[in-house]
Amino acid sequence: MRTVSADSPLIAPEITFEPEVLVIWKIKGRLGLMPQGLGQNLYGDLSVEENIDFFARVRLVSAKELAERKQRLLTMTRLDEFRSRPMKQLSGGMKQKLGLVCTLIHEPELIILDEPTTGVDPVSRRDFWAILASLLHERGITALISTAYMDEATRFQRLSVMFEGRALAEGEPDAIVRLVPGTMVALQSERQSEALVRLKQSYPQVDAYGTWIKVFVENPDAAGARGEVEKALAGIPSRDWQTSEPELEDVFIALLRKKNLVAANSDATAAPTPSAHNGTDIEPGIHEPAQAETIAIEAKGLVRAFGEFRAVDDVSFRVPPGEIFGLLGANGAGKTTVIKMLTGILPPTGGEGRVAGADMRSAGQAIKERIGYMSQAFSLYLDLTVRENIRLYAGIYGLNRPESTERLAWVLAMAGLVGHEKELAGSLPMGLRQRLALGCALVHRPRILFLDEPTSGVDPVGRRRFWEILFRLSREDGVAILVTTHYMGEAEHCDHLALMFAGRVVADASPAVMKAEVEAEAGHLFEITDIQCFSWLRPRMK
Repeated sequence: MRTVSADSPLIAPEITFEPEVLVIWKIKGRLGLMPQGLGQNLYGDLSVEENIDFFARVRLVSAKELAERKQRLLTMTRLDEFRSRPMKQLSGGMKQKLGLVCTLIHEPELIILDEPTTGVDPVSRRDFWAILASLLHERGITALISTAYMDEATRFQRLSVMFEGRALAEGEPDAIVRLVPGTMVALQSERQSEALVRLKQSYPQVDAYGTWIKVFVENPDAAGARGEVEKALAGIPSRDWQTSEPELEDVFIALLRKKNLVAANSDATAAPTPSAHNGTDIEPGIHEPAQAETIAIEAKGLVRAFGEFRAVDDVSFRVPPGEIFGLLGANGAGKTTVIKMLTGILPPTGGEGRVAGADMRSAGQAIKERIGYMSQAFSLYLDLTVRENIRLYAGIYGLNRPESTERLAWVLAMAGLVGHEKELAGSLPMGLRQRLALGCALVHRPRILFLDEPTSGVDPVGRRRFWEILFRLSREDGVAILVTTHYMGEAEHCDHLALMFAGRVVADASPAVMKAEVEAEAGHLFEITDIQCFSWLRPRMK
């Protein structure tokens, strides 16, 4: 046993510890940990300030140090005016910024952040990284951070790229990108599906992004790479050719492929996609849309008020069959509330909406029979097996035994879950779990699919496979898909976007048009990697 002296900064006087326990105490005092999940290291019923004070007391921060650090961190994170707000009433981005403050309040030498921006909107995510970079630079803190998003990983000074417990590569982001030299070739074609099939015969990494096709060509010469793709597409008209350097995510997938850890052009979509609803079992008096129906989802002036607060304020948009429609916006913008109204879960305060030809106000049950819905918070029963989840959803949607058996086989093949039938849903990796949730939403062959942040926290391989499935559903079966996402890279998979802010739609266009309009109004974005130029550039920046 060892007695700790009263002057120890970490431990109260006259307490004895085993030597190994003392070492742990000393190490803990120099560490800060922010676990995975929004606000998972916080207490929902405590206010912002009470959470900070609690963590400071646990870390034995003196009253003088607490006052100075708390004010500085609250100001930097713009949480100062929310001191008295309960944590459970904060947005996802605000929760993560508060979690960061509580992790840093004792000024540790090393902080460990486990996927700190999963589920955080783009604006809050930029704030988070800017605040973190400033604090690390000012205080000389070292950070160990995990993330499933490669665009975030490019911010780091050094990386260890891992897959299934193995490190594939280590080093600076630029050095890792150079491990697989190549060129990204992008193009558009009126015969997109045919072009994809043709290209996948020659190239292992081919993806659809809305109306675009992107091909990773292992040829660093841009002109030569484009020439190769043009030759592969001989006879298929193409236009709007573009070439660029590969990004870290492209190289990550290439590394996995070269090490035979994932298949080229994954077979996640090898299963046949579902046919359209057969039109049976529709409630009497409900209009069954003809195949020529031009609008799958329509919102007209939707309003949803909670007291005097309007969560959704005069929202209108249309989604035709076969379109992937992205609904974007920060946490609290009203996206989920719009989905809940359109799916009949939440009655609107005002406005109109039609889904699959049914009025959302009067045909809630008919709408639910015709749509598939993956909610942000709940989609699966984690203590049931894969097979049990699929059969449960088949029963909920009224499928008989033969239909359930046929759809079970389809979902397992589509989601790449063959061999996992007896595993609990809660034990699956996030990517497989989300594909299972998608399969459950599709078990009854819906014509319309609502997906609320379906890939939050999913790794790059899982995300690409997920979007491959969505592309085939939209293009080959005419399924209309409305999806929300916080990741702008994913938004480019959509054919059309609506951007929401404070309950209103503030922009409505295709991704290409939306970017062009912003560039015309605000100018081009330049990326600067040479830190030495900042002092020269800053006075010239607006």
